[in-house]
Amino acid sequence: MSAKAISEQTGKEFLYKHICTSATVQNRFRYANVTPETDLDRLALEHTWLLTERLVVKPDQLIKRRGKLGLVGVNLDLNGVREWLKARLMKETTVGKAKGVLKNFLIEPFVPHKQEEEFYVCIYASREGDHVLFHHQGGVDVGDVDAKANKLLVGVDDKICEGSVNKRLLAHVPNDKRLVLAQFIVGLFNLYEDLFFTYLEINPLVVTKDGVFVLDMAAKIDATADYICKAKWGDVEFPPPFGREAYPEEAYIADLDAKSGASLKLTLLNPQGRIWTMVAGGGASVVYSDTICDLGGVDELANYGEYSGAPSEQQTYDYAKTILSLMTREKHPDGKVLIIGGSIANFTNVAATFKGIVRAIRDYQVPLKEHQVAIFVRRGGPNYQEGLRVMGEVGKTTGIPIHVFGTETHMTAIVGMALGHRPIPNQPPVAAHTANFLLNSSGSTSTPASTRTASFSDNRGKAQSSPAKKSAAPVVKASTLFSKHTKSMVWGMQTRAVQGMLDFDYVCSRDEPSVAAMVYPFTGDHKQKFYWGHKEILLPVYKNMADAMKKHPDVDVLISFASLRSAFESTMETMQYPQIHTIAIIAEGIPEAHTRKIIRRADEKGITIIGPATVGGIKPGCFKIGNTGGMLDNILASKLYRPGSVAYVSRSGGMSNELNNIISRTTDGVFEGVAIGGDRYPGSVFTDHVLRYQDTPGVKMIVVLGEIGGTEEYKICQGIREGRITKPVVCWCIGTCATMFASEVQFGHAGACANQASETAVAKNKALKEAGAFVPKSFDELGQIIKSVYDDLVFKGVIQPAPELPPPTVPMDYSWARELGLIRKPASFMTSICDERGQELIYAGMPITEVFKSEIGLGGTLGLLWFQRRLPRYACQFIEMCLMVTADHGPAVSGAHNTIVCARAGKDLISSLTSGLLTIGDRFGGALDAAAKQFSKAFDSGLLPMEFVNKMKKDGKLIMGIGHRVKSINNPDMRVQILKDFVKQHFPSTQLLDYALDVEKITTSKKPNLILNVDGFIGVAFVDLLRTCGGFTRDEADEFVEIGALNGIFVLGRSMGFIGHYLDQKRLRQGLYRHPWDDISYVLPEHMSM
Repeated sequence: MSAKAISEQTGKEFLYKHICTSATVQNRFRYANVTPETDLDRLALEHTWLLTERLVVKPDQLIKRRGKLGLVGVNLDLNGVREWLKARLMKETTVGKAKGVLKNFLIEPFVPHKQEEEFYVCIYASREGDHVLFHHQGGVDVGDVDAKANKLLVGVDDKICEGSVNKRLLAHVPNDKRLVLAQFIVGLFNLYEDLFFTYLEINPLVVTKDGVFVLDMAAKIDATADYICKAKWGDVEFPPPFGREAYPEEAYIADLDAKSGASLKLTLLNPQGRIWTMVAGGGASVVYSDTICDLGGVDELANYGEYSGAPSEQQTYDYAKTILSLMTREKHPDGKVLIIGGSIANFTNVAATFKGIVRAIRDYQVPLKEHQVAIFVRRGGPNYQEGLRVMGEVGKTTGIPIHVFGTETHMTAIVGMALGHRPIPNQPPVAAHTANFLLNSSGSTSTPASTRTASFSDNRGKAQSSPAKKSAAPVVKASTLFSKHTKSMVWGMQTRAVQGMLDFDYVCSRDEPSVAAMVYPFTGDHKQKFYWGHKEILLPVYKNMADAMKKHPDVDVLISFASLRSAFESTMETMQYPQIHTIAIIAEGIPEAHTRKIIRRADEKGITIIGPATVGGIKPGCFKIGNTGGMLDNILASKLYRPGSVAYVSRSGGMSNELNNIISRTTDGVFEGVAIGGDRYPGSVFTDHVLRYQDTPGVKMIVVLGEIGGTEEYKICQGIREGRITKPVVCWCIGTCATMFASEVQFGHAGACANQASETAVAKNKALKEAGAFVPKSFDELGQIIKSVYDDLVFKGVIQPAPELPPPTVPMDYSWARELGLIRKPASFMTSICDERGQELIYAGMPITEVFKSEIGLGGTLGLLWFQRRLPRYACQFIEMCLMVTADHGPAVSGAHNTIVCARAGKDLISSLTSGLLTIGDRFGGALDAAAKQFSKAFDSGLLPMEFVNKMKKDGKLIMGIGHRVKSINNPDMRVQILKDFVKQHFPSTQLLDYALDVEKITTSKKPNLILNVDGFIGVAFVDLLRTCGGFTRDEADEFVEIGALNGIFVLGRSMGFIGHYLDQKRLRQGLYRHPWDDISYVLPEHMSM
């Protein structure tokens, strides 16, 4: 949703902070907020004017006409306010159909004034610009301001001035107040624009000799502009409509939505209700709510919500568990139903999202059974069969009644089943599998021959007209947007969408791909690989649009996958190029002010805009935008590879795919379909496309799926009445449930909100029917009406059905085939220590949250990743001690020396660290493994310590882990002593360590520095740990020694020291190292030294 209501306090705070006007605005920031927790005495200490001035008190909960309802206390002292609040605070009251509790109040100074000093001003947005309404008589009895008020339309990108305000708005205002009012209104309008308001009303606005007073205010702001206005807005709280509580679960889902590229919405209507929904898609969610209300379930409907835009498994899980948690808190005598519905997805992997829902159902299976919950599922789209299978399986394994249906079942049929209005089929028909677009059996790599290039009803002698190019008159828009020769450019690195377009082109027997190039400013110019049937092709990717347009003059369509933050700039840039006649903007959440600027520029240039907030559109047999139409299986099932006779226009992208399905099942198929987008101001409107269809010979009937909000559908009524539209129009406006709700509900689409009675779906459906459109009684009957109209056209000979030819085939992508489980191949890698694919990182089977919760520390983490074991506490501590004692041993040792020399040569951290690590070996630091192996072999062979020493001497081998250049029996290494004390205290057995210490006694008797050094100690102690901690078999313990695990301790520990030396040299700014001559002995051959 974009336009959201803010509290009066928030609106006034914005005004007082940011208005820039010569008029004197009084009482700035003089307001106090009262809630049930407020102590009025303490409040008076914070706002001392409460004790000295007369006051006004009123609820601040989005309640209209408070004065008429007796909800404003006027001219009271603080005690009077206290008494007034006592009678109302936390009391239930009824406003219209809504019942709610009064719990948030605003206290302000009372402003003594005369009736003639009250004025009314309002600014609101429309497609054409912003309307300023002004009436010289304000207050509670202002009446019908739409009829009375003077009006000034400030066009998009136009500026307001005091002269136009004076002339158009202030004709009935006394001369002494005109200047100050003009100044204030100009400042107010500029504030409205700068802070992205969509509605701002002040009534009354009082003007006295002391200045301007803003008494009552109502406002909405465009919430999608948060990324622009955050610094000025701060953290804005959007209160719920009066009569509906703000639930923490709603805030939780709103937070998830804000952090996600997907769309997640939740509104609680009646938490005690028995009918709950979890619907995919903004349009589909409205249709399901309509159907529930149509079937008498309005009083039991618990929630409205939707998830769409390909949420991840984890996001879907979080959303689903929130719903399940809410619906299993209170039991209902009739049990409960959960409707998991949706239209046919365009790009969302249904199986992946269903995995999140299945996880939530498993987690809540006990309360779901206790509350007698029955679940009804209907879904279509990519991989939906696997999703339905998994959903059915969880029903069988948990014992929860789960009924699953696919595209063979009408979208809303499950509502009737859930509410007992229609029987539940025992075995629903099995739909074709997602994988049913087969490999080309002929083995040919050429583009398949066209099966049918014209509509069933087209004259076979006529060729499809090419797109109308831009004429000299820039305001003339193309009547044909797409043909078999359309060339497009894609903004954004959307490789999956582009591949889908190319596959569609191939299956439609196009001669060339419809995508000529891509633009992606975050990489340099390069080529991107795609498939054209069996063959691999390269498409150019450009860093800037100018180069792309120059090199591809045949491109006339741009498909923009730019983000909501960059879509405006990139679209405005695109419209500089006269070759472009159509732009599809996919992004949702573009601020309305930016969209209106795009529309104005497009109208000036004669460019058709599809979107924003759309999946795009499709012209079967010719061209499709991005992900429209879904996967190839849906394109084939809905016969979108060749044209039919029916054209449609819809707001919803998801519902457009449902229309593809309905039309393909009831007629000869789709000629063209466009989803104009769910925003309040779509770039093109219903009539733009309906009139195109009217003028297109191949289109024989038109389907329009309208929506609550806006008045565009009335233009279709006008077109029918005036005879401009003569082809049959089947139309249904979704959102009929809105009039049945006690409080206002903002549906999934930003534009799906009625601001007046004429914008309701009920009113529009009635008007369309009266105008002569074919209007069903409900969405359930839409398919029947379409079939009836189509059959009549066939009967009259307007449509002549042609025989269906088998569609061409296209290879399936390897990655998708693998996801569907149709193929297998040996993995290139195997791993058994870590898995990052699920909801959280897992170390050797232990979730990362558990790693921290258990406080196993670095030693325990190393145990999981190196040894695949949860080691005992003492073992974790020992590992950490080993890392600490091996971290560094001064700058003189070879590894540190190399690191320092490398750092001083100007090398980076990685290079310097690697230089030091490469010195580790048997002579420096790498003796842990060797010591462990030598001592273990001797001990296991039964050699006495003396026999071991003598054997090593006889073989001419050094005993690894024995000897130190500095330390000796008389100058012991404290590191070894610290470790020895710990091991002796905590290890269950130290047989190998004891054996090594006996060897040390023998070697030090010969030479005092032949001690058991830190490498040797760690090596033998680690063998004792592996063998006796209880986590390893003897073979496993020996294997870890054999494969070099123990040397890893030294490498890991010493890396800390090497990094320290690197940082130290950089910090000290040491220059290039050169070894001094006097420390080098130059030994040259005799004949050369002479």
